[in-house]
Amino acid sequence: MDSEHGLAVSAANRTGLRLQWSPIFAGALAATALSVILIGFAAAVGLGVSSTSPSWRDASASLALLSGLYLILQALVSFGVGGYIAGRVQRVVDAMPADAIESRDGLHGLMAWALAVIMGAALIALIGLSTTRPVIQTRPSATAAEPLLSAELDRLYRSVRRPANIDIGYDRAEAGRILLTSTGSSGVSNDDHSYLIQQVAAATGLAAPDAEKRVDSVLGDARTAIQRSRRSAVILAFSIAAALLFGAVAAWAAACAGGRHRDGAALPEWMGGRPTTAVPVV
Repeated sequence: MDSEHGLAVSAANRTGLRLQWSPIFAGALAATALSVILIGFAAAVGLGVSSTSPSWRDASASLALLSGLYLILQALVSFGVGGYIAGRVQRVVDAMPADAIESRDGLHGLMAWALAVIMGAALIALIGLSTTRPVIQTRPSATAAEPLLSAELDRLYRSVRRPANIDIGYDRAEAGRILLTSTGSSGVSNDDHSYLIQQVAAATGLAAPDAEKRVDSVLGDARTAIQRSRRSAVILAFSIAAALLFGAVAAWAAACAGGRHRDGAALPEWMGGRPTTAVPVV
């Protein structure tokens, strides 16, 4: 009799360890939808450490810290809700130990987190592909510096006497590639510095000393802009990584809490449950 009961428990354990994909998909959908809402709200109010605007320069430490904290908070909320749903709505297998049930609930919450991350990445990729338009270029004037250093390039070639029929697109692209080397270990070479002064003087009509002053000023501004952009990219990467890791922990814990709520136990206090009071022994 005991052997038959042990076999039944073993079979129930093997059945209970199988993933139930319906609760996982439900939790992942809820987590993705809530995350999109919260991130969209943050983008609408201007809470971010990066921007698509080429002249955006607000990359202060306080804004970066606030944006990172908000990113982690929204991950805790969205993945916590998704994990709770994944643990709450799955079916219960009889004759399973309590520790096995809790591990199964946490595993379902973790799988819901993983699926929500994949769905979010796919959604971002689709949005990026839909907003990207192919650009047909008739001359080799494209440069990676144009989106980042467009304001600096404008100041470099600013002139009120330039004829309207002169195209300086290639000159801007070449100057942008030179400006990108300003943050390197060796910086801008002397040849590139002299060439840039000659190019600016010829395009704007400035005297050589004035052109040199403008080039030196723009080089300093470009160096600062590139460093801020790199700092913002690093902060954003660390914030995303921390948010995803904390989201995984929240999904596991919320799924375990959802499983206990499903089984009739009270929710923990951190999820709004009532604190348990000890009954005095008479």
